Amino acid sequence: MATSVKISPSILACDFSKIGKEVEALEKAGADYIHVDVMDGHFVPNLTIGPDVIKKIRPFSKKIFDVHLMISPVDKYIEQFANAGADIITFHPEATPDSGETIKLIKKFNKKVGLSLKPKSEIEIIKKHLDKIDLILIMSVEPGFGGQKFMPEVLPKLKELKKIIDKEKYKIDLEIDGGINFQNSKTVKDAGANILVSGSTIFKENNGDLKKNINLLREK
Repeated sequence: MATSVKISPSILACDFSKIGKEVEALEKAGADYIHVDVMDGHFVPNLTIGPDVIKKIRPFSKKIFDVHLMISPVDKYIEQFANAGADIITFHPEATPDSGETIKLIKKFNKKVGLSLKPKSEIEIIKKHLDKIDLILIMSVEPGFGGQKFMPEVLPKLKELKKIIDKEKYKIDLEIDGGINFQNSKTVKDAGANILVSGSTIFKENNGDLKKNINLLREK
């Protein structure tokens, strides 16, 4: 199981004064993806980076840029994020009037599509789109801030989605983000997650040894 697990470090936890170098260091340390949290201060109560910063850091890594849009409206910004260098664009169904149209728009720019579920979001709101997407991002904290505590109550949702994906033979990655650390990484993998997003643990544990922390999350 562990060999197929990918680690997507969240640059929300990096030192923004040297963000390009931090992205470069993550690639050298063996990160599979680079996770970019985009918040608008409207859909979620915080502001982070936009397409211009993504464009600036894109040359620092050849890894997949896994971009999580916590913004509303979504559609009018898809083209900017696609052109900035996003490889996967994930959005929240609650942030758009028509998830189907947003999915089509992302695909128009030849990007992979992710749908994200907040801790209280029901599986039902994404069920009819499962044959058209590449990734489901389960939030195990309320989106908006880094460094929050993992919410184990999302595990049944993760297990249920894994069952559906296996039964229908969908090619969908199950990603989890929020308070992922060395203590709960095995639990979320066992529940079906194959991409783990982690910020604080990767950047701060073991004196900031990125390679060690990425490997520990992957192997535990």
